[in-house]
Amino acid sequence: MMKRIVAVIAVLLLASAAVWRFAGGQGEPTTSYRFVTLQKGDLEAVVTSTGNLKAVTTVQVGTQVSGLIDRIFVDFNDEVRRGQLMARIDTTLLVSAVKDAQTALRRNKAQRDFSQVELARIQKLHDQAFSTDVELNTAKYNLELAQANLESAEISLERAQRNLGYSRIYAPMSGVVIERSVEEGQTVAASMSTPQLFLLANDLSKLEILASVDESDIGQIEKDQMVRFTVQAYDDVTFMGKVRQVRLQSAAQDNVVTYTAVVDVDNTDGRLLPGMTATVEFLVETVADVYKVPNAALRFRPTEEMMAAFRDRMMAAREASGAAQRPEGERTAAASGQSGAAAAGSGGWSGGGQSGFGGQNSGMLWYVDDEGQLSVARVQTGLSDGTMTEVDGRALEEGMQLIAGVTVSEDGPAANPFQQNRTGGRRGPGGF
Repeated sequence: MMKRIVAVIAVLLLASAAVWRFAGGQGEPTTSYRFVTLQKGDLEAVVTSTGNLKAVTTVQVGTQVSGLIDRIFVDFNDEVRRGQLMARIDTTLLVSAVKDAQTALRRNKAQRDFSQVELARIQKLHDQAFSTDVELNTAKYNLELAQANLESAEISLERAQRNLGYSRIYAPMSGVVIERSVEEGQTVAASMSTPQLFLLANDLSKLEILASVDESDIGQIEKDQMVRFTVQAYDDVTFMGKVRQVRLQSAAQDNVVTYTAVVDVDNTDGRLLPGMTATVEFLVETVADVYKVPNAALRFRPTEEMMAAFRDRMMAAREASGAAQRPEGERTAAASGQSGAAAAGSGGWSGGGQSGFGGQNSGMLWYVDDEGQLSVARVQTGLSDGTMTEVDGRALEEGMQLIAGVTVSEDGPAANPFQQNRTGGRRGPGGF
């Protein structure tokens, strides 16, 4: 008997659980809002780019003569003064070339002297009719040829002596050696292009960034514009610069057209090095102490069910306050799909723009009032940084909770969509 009673109780419990599961536990899908907070502070519009740091003035130091590097007197990072000896090329062959040129000069000088004496002799014989005109002209030609050869020998000697001087490599300016491309004992060949031995930077306390800016953004970049940038070596440090030049020459790669903006950078502390990659932000516009809201709040649009309930509530409120006595045109507009905007002070459902308030771009911000009902505030939109947008309106208060999205849950009992659980924070102003 006892076993039967226990079995009956177990069956009743299972049946009760099933009834609760299918009758009470399975409610209608519920809706909850995702809120964002209206903030007050500064807002910046920036153009982002990348570029490389480089010295403002660099000079490649090369050689005009070929030969073996005999000595190198400077190394990487050495500071040099203008005219300082940096390297020397072996002079064995160059000295031999000077001696050959000197010998050729003496030979041509002797030939010139002999031609002068010969011309004087032929001229004397010609005057006495003992020499023909042909002999006289030949003597004159030989003298002119000897004189030309002498001048050529003088030039060759000067060239050989100059090349000997080129064997000593001097610094063309004061600066820092940022690159050394040769070693002692290495042979360099001066042909069509001068081989680079060293690379000098004039002054590393002042650097520049060559930033590539997309053609869609280049119109926002101008001279003397402030720039903020970071480098990987100092992730937690922000450096500042100023635009010096926007170059007219474009560059195209993979159908992407870019322009080069030159940014001056102060490097007095010496932390920045040539060649570093900089992530650059050009400060296009800045506003201070303004209301700003995440763009998701401006993009939010209520569902059709929410809008239907919202319009019904607005119509009821207007009728209660005598709105029903207004002209037929206004009653028709109030019942249309734009009733929410009209209740907030006219205007359509336009989203936020990125121009200043002078552009009169409007937007709608939705919130839940103190009565737990869906409400809307009409605002003017201003500057945007792509994430946050400047807004202005009479109903705005710092810390106001604005609707940015809707989350639908499949579990839980049916509930009023305008009396949802909130994710903390304060509500917006009640009603309109």
